[in-house]
Amino acid sequence: MASGALVRRARPQDAVAISRLNNSFANEGQMLLRTPEMISLAIDDYIVAEGPAGEILACGALKEYSPSVAEIAAIAVSRDAHGQGLGRAIVRRVEDLARMRGIYDVFALTLQPEFFSAIGYERVDRARYPEKIRRDCLACTRRFACNEICFARNLLIEDSATRAPVEQFSRTPGVAAGSIIRAHAA
Repeated sequence: MASGALVRRARPQDAVAISRLNNSFANEGQMLLRTPEMISLAIDDYIVAEGPAGEILACGALKEYSPSVAEIAAIAVSRDAHGQGLGRAIVRRVEDLARMRGIYDVFALTLQPEFFSAIGYERVDRARYPEKIRRDCLACTRRFACNEICFARNLLIEDSATRAPVEQFSRTPGVAAGSIIRAHAA
């Protein structure tokens, strides 16, 4: 991760900087535009990475759709900080926020499939999340030309898999036929 960066919950005074970072990518069609007012209304759902000089280097948010389902949304990393692990750190902290709220089914719609695949998300059909389609996609200006790819992760399964490997052995004497359940490499 970027040296000197602090990953933390967003504060109301971060809304303008988050909007600026997000919209630098939105202006290129990589993300949806978010105004400082929109971000302020959801500030408790945002995580940021703050640089040594107090600048916002990365951000992300948890967007809840039901008591059990949420989107990992608005992941943006400053171009100057790309490749330093901040995106991964932001996603992990947003996942922690989901766990804290009792949400274990998380998904992301992205134009960066390699990133989400590399951190252990699996590609799924977006129809798996009708809550997202009803609330956001139907009103989106890009709905007929959307090329975002849906990735998902079940945090409850991941959490139980990372606690301890489990070995299973055959009951046949002298035969060890088993498997080890491994956590996702992320």
